[in-house]
Amino acid sequence: MQPCFYILSETEAPLQKINIPTAFDRIGEQWSPHIAARVNGQEVRLAKIEGAFEWHRHDGVEEAFFVVKGAFTMRFRASDKEWDVEMGEGDFITVPAGVEHMPVAEQECWIMLIENAGTVNTGEHVSERTKTDLPDLGA
Repeated sequence: MQPCFYILSETEAPLQKINIPTAFDRIGEQWSPHIAARVNGQEVRLAKIEGAFEWHRHDGVEEAFFVVKGAFTMRFRASDKEWDVEMGEGDFITVPAGVEHMPVAEQECWIMLIENAGTVNTGEHVSERTKTDLPDLGA
């Protein structure tokens, strides 16, 4: 199913509708965020995850996670402490700016992320998993 576009007038941006569960069918690679929408300088991103990501942080940027399907563990560490937060379908968590974290999913999990436009998925750490040119599901 392709997104629907509605033009309000020649001077206004088009309204865009996207079906979130169907949009996940268009995501072929795990740990590869896709942009579902842009709102007030934020990007709503969708990603399929499985296995462990990598420890990272986003200096000066908060990041929100919503579990659409499945479950994962958000691991945190600060100073000499480590702790986990179990996330299931319908759960939402905001990771504060600068807090080191690592998502881990034992089985495939579908997540929605909300973060500042242009935020790099690996934060301050650049690796082979770093994604900078994210596919746009609304295009």
